[in-house]
Amino acid sequence: MRISEISRQTSETQIAIKLDLDGTGRHEISTGIGFLDHMLTHLAVHGLFDLSMQAKGDLHIDTHHTVEDVALALGQAFDAALADRRGIVRMGDCFAPMDETLAHVAVDLSGRPYAVVQAEWHAPYVGNIPTTLFPHFFESFAVTARCNLHARVLYGRDDHHQAEALFKAWARALDSATQLDPRRAGAIPSTKGML
Repeated sequence: MRISEISRQTSETQIAIKLDLDGTGRHEISTGIGFLDHMLTHLAVHGLFDLSMQAKGDLHIDTHHTVEDVALALGQAFDAALADRRGIVRMGDCFAPMDETLAHVAVDLSGRPYAVVQAEWHAPYVGNIPTTLFPHFFESFAVTARCNLHARVLYGRDDHHQAEALFKAWARALDSATQLDPRRAGAIPSTKGML
């Protein structure tokens, strides 16, 4: 059972997550930030992860703490559900088109956190999320998920489409990387013998 439950409580946010890596895309997501809920719904639906998330944050200040802490808690949930990462495919990537936009995300569940995010945004906000927070979201996720994550928008005109294509590509890349490879017979996918 590759399932995790994470609770993250700080003076800025309170977050509860339930994650099943081998789900069907069922989701119940409430962060108080409509556009973030929309993006995380793509994670569940396109990654086929069952995801329940409730987050309450200091939105009277701004969205930064909630977006950041949701990413950190979500990374923790993936890390916990993957356990020692035995038998997984480990690496995955996806190109995702969204109308005029094309995005690509590659992930390696290597145990080593690193993120590179390349995107040019055309406006300061999408919904009520500053576009500067999208790279920070993926960077924060990579740290606690202990994964290498490269995300880029190859081209696009509409920031909503760019964000949506990134999250869809991320979902599909994670789905590929978290799959169990029967040929590994439960072995750790690393020449070092551990991740």
